[in-house]
Amino acid sequence: MLNHHQSLGHDSVFTPEQVLENRGRVAIFIDGSNLFYAALQLGIEIDYTKLLCRLTAGSRLLRSFFYTGVDPTNEKQQGFLLWMRRNGYRVISKELVQLPDGSKKANLDVEIAVDMMALIGSYDTAVLVSGDGDLAYAVDAASYRGVRVEVVSLRSMTSDSLINVSDRYIDLETIKDDIKKSNSRTPTNNYTYRPLSSVGLMESQDPIE
Repeated sequence: MLNHHQSLGHDSVFTPEQVLENRGRVAIFIDGSNLFYAALQLGIEIDYTKLLCRLTAGSRLLRSFFYTGVDPTNEKQQGFLLWMRRNGYRVISKELVQLPDGSKKANLDVEIAVDMMALIGSYDTAVLVSGDGDLAYAVDAASYRGVRVEVVSLRSMTSDSLINVSDRYIDLETIKDDIKKSNSRTPTNNYTYRPLSSVGLMESQDPIE
């Protein structure tokens, strides 16, 4: 039997890189609002086809969930979500609620946490695209059920508590070139994802390119 030193050395059956990539079946959970604001910080527009390929990374994809607040009167957003549904994403939406300060918001942390737990047994690795520390408890609970959890988000927008309970953390800054839209026009350029709050303000502006 190999001792601990040998198991981590050249005689190991798997290299550390191979261990990281042994992901089994993957389920992806994307906090749409969090990703949108991260993309703004990075100064890029997300290519959601590239994003799905990058996050799946050759593994078997169970399903990719995209969680977002919606404004039924926002036709551009409706068009974007229709495109998402037809291109590999399961969209989970909640109507925006207007807050006393006039902003609009929809919190989908509960939906993300419930889906992550309910599907345990159907997937081996969860890829959570969010930096929201409120999801740390669900991530920790999933890991105790045998799930491997990867957190993908912008470091400046990510709670330490979420990173601490994840098995792997990927900073969006390090993969932005793999997931951003190119300068050429693509079908996804017809639709621009809107943030969950201040929708009225965003509607009066030109789409972000």
